[in-house]
Amino acid sequence: MTTALLLFPDFALILLGAAIRRWMHLGDHFWNGVEKLVYFILFPALLINAIVKTRLDLGAALPLLATAFAAMAGGMLLGLLPKFVVKLPPLTFASLFQCGYRFNSYIALAVAGMLFGAPGIATMGLIVGAAVPLANLVSVWMLARHGEVGLWREVARNPLIWGTAAGFLLNLAGFVPPAPVQSFLGRLADASIALGLITVGAALRLDGSPGVRGISLWLLAVKLLALPVIAAVVGRQLGLDGLNYQVVVLFAALPTASSAYILAMRMGGDGRSVAWLISATTLGSMLTLPLWAAWLTG
Repeated sequence: MTTALLLFPDFALILLGAAIRRWMHLGDHFWNGVEKLVYFILFPALLINAIVKTRLDLGAALPLLATAFAAMAGGMLLGLLPKFVVKLPPLTFASLFQCGYRFNSYIALAVAGMLFGAPGIATMGLIVGAAVPLANLVSVWMLARHGEVGLWREVARNPLIWGTAAGFLLNLAGFVPPAPVQSFLGRLADASIALGLITVGAALRLDGSPGVRGISLWLLAVKLLALPVIAAVVGRQLGLDGLNYQVVVLFAALPTASSAYILAMRMGGDGRSVAWLISATTLGSMLTLPLWAAWLTG
């Protein structure tokens, strides 16, 4: 119950975003602008601010990342199973497939910060920075025969990767930002969480395409239930404990990234079904994430 109350502000912001989108009629241009502000400016500042201030345990980074990658690989393998049972157009299947292992970075950093403070953000930032390129590579590879996208350009200019890399380089160099710079980064970091979660809520869609309900429900269970189980088991086998173990299991339990919809639309896929699945995992995580968090911190 205590953990659920801790996460309540984050999920309340998501619901607020959905309400603002529905009742204030601000338009797609407004929301696209807010999302770009959060993605390219505010969230990198959050990552840099948290990582620079946190003492890093690089010796634990390898098993931490191995556990995160194992969970993602499990999502990919489980996501392939419906292909042998349900007959769908290849592009539709490729669009939905990515929802089994992609993750929402906004919710990741918000939850890690709420539960574990700056060390949690730094640990989650390391996972996100390493996992984003893998998620993008596999997703684009599955859709590549049906469309074109500048894959390496997108990976190279991803601000979450650069924010994570910059924070770690400054940390390893022993750089301590002057007080005014710390205050500036802190203000940007504070704004990033609220605006990021509001944009997640604004993107919620509840009208999926007909004929994909079975695979969508399967991927929903894979993303919110199977992946955190995989992370919990693999993490223990690799000797993870404490903060690293807690954060990597929560990483595995995250809802699907909203960028999965953008990629599906850009490459001519089934954006409508992807949007529904993103929304379903986001709303479902309001129940499952507090349960996983309570189990980890109890």
